[in-house]
Amino acid sequence: MELKDKVALITGGSRGIGRAIAERLAKDGANIVIADISKDVEKSANEIASQYKVEAIGVSGSVADEQDVKNLFNVIREKFGKLDICINNAGISINSLTMRTSAEDFDKVIAVNLRSVFLVSKEAMLLMMRNKYGKIVNISSIVGIRGNAGQPGYSASKAGIIGLTKTTAAEVAKRNITVNAVAPGFIQTEMTGELDESVKERYMSLIPMQKYGEVADVSEAVAFLASDRSKYITGQVLVVDGGMMLT
Repeated sequence: MELKDKVALITGGSRGIGRAIAERLAKDGANIVIADISKDVEKSANEIASQYKVEAIGVSGSVADEQDVKNLFNVIREKFGKLDICINNAGISINSLTMRTSAEDFDKVIAVNLRSVFLVSKEAMLLMMRNKYGKIVNISSIVGIRGNAGQPGYSASKAGIIGLTKTTAAEVAKRNITVNAVAPGFIQTEMTGELDESVKERYMSLIPMQKYGEVADVSEAVAFLASDRSKYITGQVLVVDGGMMLT
């Protein structure tokens, strides 16, 4: 229960990696705020509260929308009065070769994946500075480091997250706030489950451990960076990929 009495915000926390992160932090005793555009956001929060005996609330809205983000933080202030941990996880992917990607689709991916991290981090830092304590963990991807054909918007957004992570980490380090990123490789989720088998086989050939990652592999890395076990680590990118970056 090392996170007992801490308040943690997880964007995109209704399912997949985000849900796994929310449950992992709740397991350690953190009170949970799930921000999600999904209609299941309140249901997810209620399930976490019941299972882990913590306070958990769901706030519906788009973290790519500035007013929705301000509304989200108003709810956090009213309910908890503070924020200790912020996990920027919300993301989408629209896959197509660059020459076939519309500007509209590119902008949409950048807004959800990168603009949201800027908007949420900005509000989170302002709240965290009051208590001179905070942990921000941004979910990037190995494609933000190595690129990936057919994912121009997704790769650009995830690379942008790394740059934003390092910049914000430098800005708030003196305020006892750490900012780090986790870059997953091929993780089994609903999103990756929709890929063609030929694509999955290609990814498997690039993984030295010869197995796909699980959401728990990512949530454990996030839990470490969200805890005081990582109190002297900031501005870093923790790759969770089974060795894929080695190939």
